[in-house]
Amino acid sequence: MKTALAIACAMALATQGVHAQQGRATEAQIKSAYLYSFGKFVEWPSRAPATAANTFPICVLGRDPFGATLDEVLQNASVSGQTAVARRIAATDQVAGCRIVYIGPSEATRLDVVLAALAKEPILTVSDIPDFTDRGGMIRFVSDSKRVRFEINLPPAHAAGLVMRSDLLRVATAVRK
Repeated sequence: MKTALAIACAMALATQGVHAQQGRATEAQIKSAYLYSFGKFVEWPSRAPATAANTFPICVLGRDPFGATLDEVLQNASVSGQTAVARRIAATDQVAGCRIVYIGPSEATRLDVVLAALAKEPILTVSDIPDFTDRGGMIRFVSDSKRVRFEINLPPAHAAGLVMRSDLLRVATAVRK
Protein backbone atom coordinates (compact mmCIF):
# COMPACT_ATOMS: atom_id res chain seq x y z
CA MET A 1 0.00 0.00 0.00
CA LYS A 2 1.49 3.33 -1.06
CA THR A 3 1.21 6.19 1.38
CA ALA A 4 0.84 9.83 0.53
CA LEU A 5 4.46 10.53 1.54
CA ALA A 6 5.84 7.80 -0.71
CA ILE A 7 3.74 9.14 -3.56
CA ALA A 8 4.92 12.69 -2.88
CA CYS A 9 8.57 11.59 -2.89
CA ALA A 10 8.12 9.63 -6.10
CA MET A 11 6.38 12.58 -7.70
CA ALA A 12 9.15 14.92 -6.58
CA LEU A 13 11.74 12.73 -8.25
CA ALA A 14 9.70 12.14 -11.38
CA THR A 15 8.44 15.67 -11.96
CA GLN A 16 11.78 17.30 -11.35
CA GLY A 17 13.56 15.17 -13.94
CA VAL A 18 15.99 13.75 -11.39
CA HIS A 19 17.15 10.34 -12.56
CA ALA A 20 20.34 8.38 -11.99
CA GLN A 21 22.15 6.99 -15.00
CA GLN A 22 20.69 3.48 -14.56
CA GLY A 23 17.19 4.80 -13.93
CA ARG A 24 17.46 4.39 -10.16
CA ALA A 25 17.49 7.36 -7.85
CA THR A 26 20.67 8.06 -5.91
CA GLU A 27 20.72 8.42 -2.14
CA ALA A 28 21.13 12.19 -2.51
CA GLN A 29 18.09 12.34 -4.80
CA ILE A 30 15.96 10.32 -2.40
CA LYS A 31 16.99 12.38 0.63
CA SER A 32 16.40 15.61 -1.33
CA ALA A 33 12.92 14.40 -2.28
CA TYR A 34 12.22 13.51 1.34
CA LEU A 35 13.33 16.96 2.52
CA TYR A 36 10.92 18.53 0.07
CA SER A 37 8.11 16.09 0.95
CA PHE A 38 8.51 16.62 4.70
CA GLY A 39 7.39 20.20 4.11
CA LYS A 40 4.04 18.92 2.83
CA PHE A 41 3.43 16.78 5.94
CA VAL A 42 4.41 19.21 8.71
CA GLU A 43 2.41 22.19 9.92
CA TRP A 44 4.28 25.25 11.15
CA PRO A 45 2.87 27.49 13.90
CA SER A 46 1.51 30.91 13.07
CA ARG A 47 4.40 32.39 15.08
CA ALA A 48 6.86 31.13 12.45
CA PRO A 49 8.57 34.17 10.95
CA ALA A 50 7.69 35.18 7.42
CA THR A 51 10.06 34.08 4.71
CA ALA A 52 11.58 36.19 1.97
CA ALA A 53 9.54 36.60 -1.23
CA ASN A 54 6.96 33.92 -0.39
CA THR A 55 9.56 31.15 -0.31
CA PHE A 56 9.83 27.87 1.62
CA PRO A 57 13.57 27.63 2.43
CA ILE A 58 15.10 24.20 2.96
CA CYS A 59 18.50 24.92 4.44
CA VAL A 60 21.64 22.79 4.60
CA LEU A 61 23.91 23.46 7.57
CA GLY A 62 27.52 22.35 7.24
CA ARG A 63 29.15 20.48 4.38
CA ASP A 64 26.53 19.96 1.66
CA PRO A 65 26.14 16.27 0.70
CA PHE A 66 23.52 17.05 -1.96
CA GLY A 67 25.26 19.44 -4.32
CA ALA A 68 23.03 20.44 -7.23
CA THR A 69 20.65 17.53 -6.54
CA LEU A 70 18.64 19.42 -3.92
CA ASP A 71 18.32 22.41 -6.24
CA GLU A 72 17.15 20.12 -9.06
CA VAL A 73 14.51 18.47 -6.86
CA LEU A 74 13.23 21.85 -5.71
CA GLN A 75 13.13 23.34 -9.20
CA ASN A 76 9.54 24.48 -9.86
CA ALA A 77 8.41 22.93 -6.53
CA SER A 78 6.17 24.56 -3.96
CA VAL A 79 4.95 23.89 -0.44
CA SER A 80 1.65 25.42 0.67
CA GLY A 81 1.78 27.92 -2.18
CA GLN A 82 5.36 28.98 -1.39
CA THR A 83 8.25 28.40 -3.76
CA ALA A 84 10.62 25.78 -2.34
CA VAL A 85 14.24 26.94 -2.39
CA ALA A 86 17.54 25.50 -1.18
CA ARG A 87 19.84 27.60 0.98
CA ARG A 88 23.29 26.66 2.24
CA ILE A 89 24.25 28.07 5.61
CA ALA A 90 27.46 27.89 7.63
CA ALA A 91 26.15 28.65 11.13
CA THR A 92 22.98 28.64 13.20
CA ASP A 93 22.84 32.45 13.20
CA GLN A 94 21.90 32.17 9.49
CA VAL A 95 18.73 30.05 9.99
CA ALA A 96 16.34 33.00 9.93
CA GLY A 97 13.46 32.07 7.65
CA CYS A 98 14.47 28.41 7.24
CA ARG A 99 11.55 26.00 7.51
CA ILE A 100 13.67 22.85 7.36
CA VAL A 101 17.32 22.59 8.34
CA TYR A 102 19.27 19.54 7.25
CA ILE A 103 22.26 19.24 9.60
CA GLY A 104 25.14 17.66 7.72
CA PRO A 105 27.42 14.99 9.19
CA SER A 106 30.20 17.59 9.31
CA GLU A 107 28.33 19.09 12.28
CA ALA A 108 28.34 15.87 14.36
CA THR A 109 30.96 17.08 16.84
CA ARG A 110 29.00 20.24 17.61
CA LEU A 111 25.51 18.77 17.25
CA ASP A 112 24.48 19.53 20.84
CA VAL A 113 25.33 23.21 20.36
CA VAL A 114 23.49 23.32 17.02
CA LEU A 115 20.35 21.65 18.40
CA ALA A 116 20.37 23.90 21.48
CA ALA A 117 20.50 26.97 19.19
CA LEU A 118 17.54 25.66 17.17
CA ALA A 119 15.48 24.36 20.11
CA LYS A 120 11.98 25.80 20.25
CA GLU A 121 12.45 27.57 16.91
CA PRO A 122 9.73 26.66 14.41
CA ILE A 123 12.25 24.77 12.27
CA LEU A 124 12.16 21.08 11.34
CA THR A 125 15.58 19.54 11.99
CA VAL A 126 16.72 16.62 9.83
CA SER A 127 20.00 14.70 9.64
CA ASP A 128 21.59 11.34 9.14
CA ILE A 129 24.01 11.69 12.05
CA PRO A 130 23.72 8.29 13.80
CA ASP A 131 22.48 9.45 17.22
CA PHE A 132 20.58 12.50 15.94
CA THR A 133 17.15 11.71 17.38
CA ASP A 134 18.71 10.46 20.65
CA ARG A 135 20.33 13.88 21.05
CA GLY A 136 17.18 15.90 20.31
CA GLY A 137 16.87 16.05 16.53
CA MET A 138 13.44 15.61 14.92
CA ILE A 139 13.92 13.38 11.85
CA ARG A 140 16.87 11.09 11.15
CA PHE A 141 17.51 9.33 7.85
CA VAL A 142 18.31 5.64 8.31
CA SER A 143 19.30 2.90 5.87
CA ASP A 144 16.98 -0.08 5.83
CA SER A 145 17.88 -2.91 3.44
CA LYS A 146 19.63 -0.47 1.08
CA ARG A 147 16.62 1.85 1.20
CA VAL A 148 16.53 5.33 2.69
CA ARG A 149 13.95 5.55 5.46
CA PHE A 150 13.54 7.85 8.46
CA GLU A 151 12.69 7.88 12.14
CA ILE A 152 10.89 10.64 14.01
CA ASN A 153 11.40 12.16 17.45
CA LEU A 154 8.15 13.97 18.33
CA PRO A 155 9.02 15.80 21.61
CA PRO A 156 11.40 18.35 20.06
CA ALA A 157 8.99 18.89 17.16
CA HIS A 158 6.15 19.59 19.58
CA ALA A 159 8.40 21.91 21.63
CA ALA A 160 9.05 23.88 18.43
CA GLY A 161 5.31 24.10 17.73
CA LEU A 162 5.46 21.77 14.72
CA VAL A 163 2.68 19.27 14.02
CA MET A 164 3.51 16.19 11.97
CA ARG A 165 0.63 14.68 10.02
CA SER A 166 -0.31 11.07 10.60
CA ASP A 167 0.65 10.23 6.99
CA LEU A 168 4.24 11.08 7.86
CA LEU A 169 4.19 9.21 11.17
CA ARG A 170 2.84 6.05 9.54
CA VAL A 171 5.74 5.69 7.11
CA ALA A 172 8.50 6.32 9.66
CA THR A 173 10.52 3.28 10.76
CA ALA A 174 10.16 4.47 14.37
CA VAL A 175 8.32 7.26 16.16
CA ARG A 176 9.56 8.41 19.55
CA LYS A 177 6.77 9.91 21.62
